[in-house]
Order: sequence, then structure tokens, then C-alpha cells
Amino acid sequence: MRMRTHHPARTTALATVLTLSLALPACALATPASAASVSTPASARGSAPDAEALRAALAGLPDADATAALVRVGGTGGVWRGSAGVHDLVSGRAADPDARFRVGSTTKVVTAAVVLQLAAEGELDLGRPARHYLPDLIPGAYGHVTVRQLLNHTSGIPAADGTGTNFEEWYAHRFDLHSPRETVVSATAKKPEFAPGTEQHYLNINYTVLGLLVERVTGHSYERETARRILAPLGMRNTYFPGADPDIRGPHNHGYQAVARADGTTEYRDVTVWGTTDGWAAGNMISTTADLERFLTALFRGRVVPRPQLKEMLTLPAGVPGATMSAGLQRYVTPDGTELWLKSGGRWGYNTVIAATRDLSRTLVYSVNSTDAKGQGMNPVAARIVQAAFTP
Repeated sequence: MRMRTHHPARTTALATVLTLSLALPACALATPASAASVSTPASARGSAPDAEALRAALAGLPDADATAALVRVGGTGGVWRGSAGVHDLVSGRAADPDARFRVGSTTKVVTAAVVLQLAAEGELDLGRPARHYLPDLIPGAYGHVTVRQLLNHTSGIPAADGTGTNFEEWYAHRFDLHSPRETVVSATAKKPEFAPGTEQHYLNINYTVLGLLVERVTGHSYERETARRILAPLGMRNTYFPGADPDIRGPHNHGYQAVARADGTTEYRDVTVWGTTDGWAAGNMISTTADLERFLTALFRGRVVPRPQLKEMLTLPAGVPGATMSAGLQRYVTPDGTELWLKSGGRWGYNTVIAATRDLSRTLVYSVNSTDAKGQGMNPVAARIVQAAFTP
């Protein structure tokens, strides 16, 4: 199960940056004690979560792949709550199960929900070109790209210029500031990757444009409109948009990136403090597993987006070969044939997933403090969690 995320790093100046360098082999990370907490499954229809398998998925943290993991499994068969690993590698104390973390591209589900609410209210038309709403920003070369094509990544708009091609380059620019408008100008100055609606390429730029569209249509900032429409009504009190602040406010577990040394040892560099203005409406939200679970459940119950527009989130674009992304979500079928709708996210030090069956018989939210959160493959700890959560 491969989940791709695209996040060029952007940041803001800050004097205090914590950087931990451990001249230890990767296997030495298994030394600190890990902690896990589990609730008793509720009595309900459907199969209960496999507590033994889920505990096994978290066993041994911290290790070379992750320093902590927070997991919430729900559904009609009952619930399971677990945490493992450490708050940080210096103190070695147990990970905070209620910690806040960077959700990365999981932000896109919230952005999509705001856009679909506006569509339900008649404030915008999903089939209308985005240039109709942003004529001063979207050039003629992209004049036929519709709002719906931005939502499902079939716009053909290429990625904006980034700030690096590897971790060290991104790290050096972690406090750079990025403007959403400048990001869009950078991307749309290039030639289209393909004709709108003919291919699918998952890129942040689509949701950067959508964030600006929300601001233009409502007259309010993206952050204010999202808080008013989503966060406040659902009681997501531990979820917020950090703006230019590179810190995670409130309780949080540290994130690390494994960096290979010339002598064969591994440095685990603390990447907790990192600016995320490059993500904005595509990926800079901070949240908790409890808040994300509340959002996921409300969304699938039709309490966030009206049912007609919710279909947009559960429908793949027609006529697009190999398409897996809908409006804000991704369709995935497990080896046993279970259909899931999910969204993954990755910022340096943190990987997140929200996933559910359409009938909410099983839901999963996790945050894994991955030591290679931007890697091409799925984190091994995350893969074990997914398998344990959705295997009958």
C-alpha cells in the first residue's frame, strides 16, 4: 500500500531550533522503553478490532523506523486506542497519547470539505473554471481547469518550484516563508502537464489554488473560514493552522529524521520545529488523533458535507486511467476486497492516515513519528497498523 505525499519544505526564521544528533547504530533506538494503552472494545455489531494484532503492530517502539505511534481504531464492532514509543529520544519518557502533530496532506480532506460546502450553498460551481473566480491569478493557459479538476488532481497544473531536492537542502530552508499566491504563479508559469481531465497527478498545487478560491469566494482567510465551518462546529479544539509559526503549540511528541553518516552510523535529527507555509491549504494543519477521528466519523455520516456533495468525495473521476484520488480522499481496496476511503499525510518526522469503510464499520486514525516521513515507501510501522486494523 503506497501512499504518496508531495510537500516542498518552507519555513520561517527562528533562533531556537532543537537538533539532536545521536551517533548510534539504528538498532540502538530499540533501547528506550515503550508504552501502550488500550481501551476495552465496545459491544456492537460487526467484528471487534484485533487488540492482540494492534498491540503487536506497535511493539518494539522506538525503533529504526519510528520513535512513536498513536492509534485509534473505531467502528460498529468496537474501539481500540493505543500508543507506543517515546515523547523524545533524550528523556525516553512514554509518548503522549493525546499529543498534537503535523497532519500533512490530511489537511486536504478539510479543504475539500470547505469547498464542497460552498458548492452546496451555491457559492461556487464545481464544473466552472477556477479562472472564473480567480481571473487575476489563473492565466489563460489554465482557463479550462475546473474546480472539480483541482479537487481530484486532474487539472494538469504542474508543481511549483521547490526549495530543495533532498533532506539536507530542505532542512537548510526549513524557516523560509512562502506565499500561496507566489506558489501558484510559480506553477502556472510553466506549461500544463496534460490536458485537464485526462490524467491524474497528485500535487499540492491543486489545493493551494483551492485555498485561494475559498478566500476569494468568502472574503475571509482560509484559516478563519475553515475554523468557522469545520473545526468549531465539530469541537476540534486541538486542531489549528500554525501559519508562519514553526513550533507545534501544546503537548506533542518530537519528530526525527534518520540521516546516514559517512561512518555508517545514523543521526536521528530532531525535526519537530519546522515551518510549513509551503503546505498551507494542502498540508499545514496540526491536530490530534481524537480530533481527526471526530472529523472522519462526522464526514462519513453526512454531518460535514451534504450527501449530494459527499458523493464527490466517494467517486473517482471518470475516464481517467489509473485514477485513485477523489475530491480529497483516495480509494484503496485491501487484499481481502475491503474498500477503504482514506487520506495520508507526511511532514518531516510525522506520518498520518485517516481511513474508513464507507459504512463506518471500521475506521482508523494514526500518527506515526516516522524517521523517514518523506520516503517513497510506506513506513513499516504504519503498514503493520493498517494490516492489523483492517484484517478480519
